[in-house]
Amino acid sequence: MKYLYGIAVFACVILWSSCRNDFETIASSGNLEFSKDTVYLDTVFSNIGSSTYNLKVYNRSDEDIHIPTIGLERGEASAYRLNVDGIPGKSFEDITVFAKDSIFIFIETTIDIENFPNPDDAFLYTDKIVFDATGSRQDVELVTLIQDAVFLYPERFKDGTVETLNLGVDGDGNDILVEGFFLEEDELNFTNEKPYVIYGFAAVPPNRTLEIDAGARIHFHADSGLLVANTASIHSNGQPSTDPELMENEVIFEGDRLEPGFSDIPGQWLTIWLTQGSTDNIFTNTTIKNSVIGIINDNSPLSLRDVQIYNSSNYGIWGRNATITGDNLVINNSGESSLRCSLGGDYVFNHSTFANYWNNGFRKNPSVRISNSLNLGDVTITEPLVRAEFNNCIIYGSEQREFALEKDESEQFNFKFNHCLVRFEDPNDEFLNDPLYQFEDGVFYVEVVRNQDPEFFDTELNDFNIETGTSGADGIGEPGIGPPLDIDQKPRGSQPDAGAYESIVFPDPPGGTP
Repeated sequence: MKYLYGIAVFACVILWSSCRNDFETIASSGNLEFSKDTVYLDTVFSNIGSSTYNLKVYNRSDEDIHIPTIGLERGEASAYRLNVDGIPGKSFEDITVFAKDSIFIFIETTIDIENFPNPDDAFLYTDKIVFDATGSRQDVELVTLIQDAVFLYPERFKDGTVETLNLGVDGDGNDILVEGFFLEEDELNFTNEKPYVIYGFAAVPPNRTLEIDAGARIHFHADSGLLVANTASIHSNGQPSTDPELMENEVIFEGDRLEPGFSDIPGQWLTIWLTQGSTDNIFTNTTIKNSVIGIINDNSPLSLRDVQIYNSSNYGIWGRNATITGDNLVINNSGESSLRCSLGGDYVFNHSTFANYWNNGFRKNPSVRISNSLNLGDVTITEPLVRAEFNNCIIYGSEQREFALEKDESEQFNFKFNHCLVRFEDPNDEFLNDPLYQFEDGVFYVEVVRNQDPEFFDTELNDFNIETGTSGADGIGEPGIGPPLDIDQKPRGSQPDAGAYESIVFPDPPGGTP
């Protein structure tokens, strides 16, 4: 296909040139101009291809310029790949740039760090694009930082098939298989020495615990995730960091694309799945970002403290008859709901911020959605909602109503919002007489503040600090509930604020107070 495309491009050039009466060129004399003098390809993992970067080459003169050669200084041995005006390769001859015109050069790379031993597990790989190597030479630098990692992936067999995990059977009795593998005994401690890159589903075996050290970085390839099997556990052991930018002690789960353009793109990998029967699952000082679903919890215990979940294309957390406790939990930017509790369960959240300012398309579900049922298509199953308790929490977002309660009368449905700030606007009194939304009853809703802007610092940057004196969450919390320190390790006052953050005085914007 590339060959045919190359012929088509060449034919177009021939036809175009045959119609020109003035097709004469001058030799390149070093007067080409470039859109940049150095092309920095952002950090990539070893053996994972980079994004495509571009360089524009300008001829600002009044005459066509003939370039005898364009090529990589390292030649065919270079780890860079070029595409010059639609033609792939590493060296090119007789390139014409028409007067007052330009051409594009596209650059990619895939590099094996094993070829470049380095004690720091990172390597700065460089090359040059050279124009007219034997005449009036000009060049553009290429620079890429390659980072080593621990790669974990399913086995590929001789017959071409790939190792799979059996997740059970579907409605027709067929096995549900996904590409994946069980972690070996010596793989059950993720350290902070190198990043981890996972392909497929990495599963924690039954009766084993995956221990993740503070500062560890876990990256997932597309359609990959982490699965905790029946009787298995996961401990994500992050610790408070001293540098809020580096987050040196935070455990971070994210995709394997390191380029800045991928830093906040939802849906790059699948999920952390706590399957039914998993036990003693604990996450502290952990950030989960850019997944399809941050955590799926099927009927398993889960403890979350100082945890942030951002940019999930579906749900931040989906609990299905789960048992979850959360302190200083922050979730934002979810394509469906930030917190989805279905099929009943037992949930207690203290000083947590459930926000949803999704800006990647239409969103039809509220930030928090709670039910004691689950629709499976032809059938709906139910389980009791033992408890859904929100203490000193914020539930807010860009929609008029940011939480929904869905009760099936066949099972118990116990909930309570205590000293919370919530967004639930009802301009047409649709819910005026609905027993689930009687905000003054003093039983299900205790000292709840509605529709007062929390004045978050910057929702687009996932910064949910609130401002002293202006936030609707300032000073509305009940003392003595939840952790004494907020998610930034600031002490809570005698009259605490709702949400994961204690209020602060915001800095003046550039240029002073408006």
